[in-house]
Amino acid sequence: MSVTPQDFAAASNMQELYDLLAKCDVQNGWNKPEPSLWPLPTIDFKPASWSYVQARAALDAAGRFVNTELAERRNLILANPTVPGNKYPTVKTLVAAYQMVKAGEQARSHRHTANALRLVLETGANAFTIVDGRKIPMEPGDVLLTPNWSWHGHSNEASSNAYWMDFLDVPMIHLNGPMFFEHHPEKVEPAQDIFADSPNRFSFAQTRERLAAAQEIAPGVRRIELGSPAMRTIGLHVYRFEKDALLEIGKSTLSAIWAPIQGKGVGVFEGASFSFARGDAIAAPMGFSQEWRAEEETYLLRVSDEPFLAKNDWLRSF
Repeated sequence: MSVTPQDFAAASNMQELYDLLAKCDVQNGWNKPEPSLWPLPTIDFKPASWSYVQARAALDAAGRFVNTELAERRNLILANPTVPGNKYPTVKTLVAAYQMVKAGEQARSHRHTANALRLVLETGANAFTIVDGRKIPMEPGDVLLTPNWSWHGHSNEASSNAYWMDFLDVPMIHLNGPMFFEHHPEKVEPAQDIFADSPNRFSFAQTRERLAAAQEIAPGVRRIELGSPAMRTIGLHVYRFEKDALLEIGKSTLSAIWAPIQGKGVGVFEGASFSFARGDAIAAPMGFSQEWRAEEETYLLRVSDEPFLAKNDWLRSF
């Protein structure tokens, strides 16, 4: 032991004590340069938005150069630009990406400890995701789940390209460490039957029916939850807005990514305004009040970390 109890007993001033602590790889807790506890959450991520029109054109360009042999997924990561050096998370706990699988193409099957889901934006007939050996149809507006450690791949048997938006809790896994990933022993997991009623599929047709019967949470605004919750770390809600309807949301610890399934409007975050249309993505990090206004009948998907926060009693307004 390089530092002995006698060395501490012989320290004649605070600096000598600090020097001895440093030799022991110990930091004092009373003179920290930065606090480790604070009265309110620290806000680092800020609201941001991405255009599906731009992303679709970029994916089409990538389709000329990037095939499924070169890339595990042909996707575009929506890294929040408001955090210096950020190359991955869209909000602190979640990441979103746009993905395209070309007509007649397959994306190989894999599995991972991250929970994932996708919002289908454009497909032709006979586009499927394959989850644990069963084909699940992918139709515009559908929300499809690939829970933690489920095998999943994609098979586009249509005559047109398929486009969707992916959402994952990978940033949570990165923070906590338990990331595991495996390729399927076969390029694409074999699957024969079509499982249209899979519990991993929330069809847009059923979502519209449920919303039509839901109670208003504000004038002209209705909301339903997909699953209860859909995943242990990810909550899914769909909001239906009548034309000119307004929804106000106060500050909280919840982080979310919003995606218009249909319609258009404006989201306002304490003065920062983002117009949106079908397929766009809007990052809504914790700590910002929000206003959502629809310019026509609009359906908005909100992907959030609500279940993770609620389970730990971290879901709070402030």
